[in-house]
Amino acid sequence: MSEQAAYLLAGEDLHRTFGTGAGQVHAVSGVSLAVHPGELTVVRGPSGSGKTTLLNLLGGLDRPTSGRVLLGDGRVLSELPEDDVLAVRREGVGYVFQSFGLIPVLSAAENVEVPLRLLGTPVRERTERVEEALALVGLGAQGRQRPYELSGGQQQRVGIARALVARPQVLLADEPTGQLDSDTAATIMDLLARLTHEQGIAAVVSTHDPLLMARADRVVELHDGRRVGG
Repeated sequence: MSEQAAYLLAGEDLHRTFGTGAGQVHAVSGVSLAVHPGELTVVRGPSGSGKTTLLNLLGGLDRPTSGRVLLGDGRVLSELPEDDVLAVRREGVGYVFQSFGLIPVLSAAENVEVPLRLLGTPVRERTERVEEALALVGLGAQGRQRPYELSGGQQQRVGIARALVARPQVLLADEPTGQLDSDTAATIMDLLARLTHEQGIAAVVSTHDPLLMARADRVVELHDGRRVGG
């Protein structure tokens, strides 16, 4: 498969520069990357290599200083009005974070339901899709539990269910196993790989854990904001 064939999301010559008191920091420098349906891409590199910045650019959480982010339908995400970018983020892209990002006072099911509430999905459909998403990640029986009643691995599974409940085409996960022990981390990566292949989504996962590379269909390496492999 060529880099640009049938992509769901692509970055072209992405640059992101931040101004600091000490001068300019080139967080991402000339990175191009296309992600395809059914493919799990792992972005690896040490802390400060630009992994999080790249995912933020691809997902529309930040805009590049130069270069473009393209959607599979031909639109240029990085040039869309903010309201359109927000719509893409809500409907087309799911996010999984290292810190889980669950709301403590809500149950697992209520946390998963949040994106559908933002989209105005009818109540009956919300209920069905939340149950489906929790079942996908193996938590069909834990919907009523609060985050503090769940293990770290279970909390991250809730985060994955929340990211998938709106049925996005692209899943972005930033160090999703960073707070988990090695066995739980491997289980979460196995889950992400299975869901990517079964659901036909394009997943991009950042990590610095070499043990997780075996789950990837492709590994892209960043160093000092530049792509050096994959």
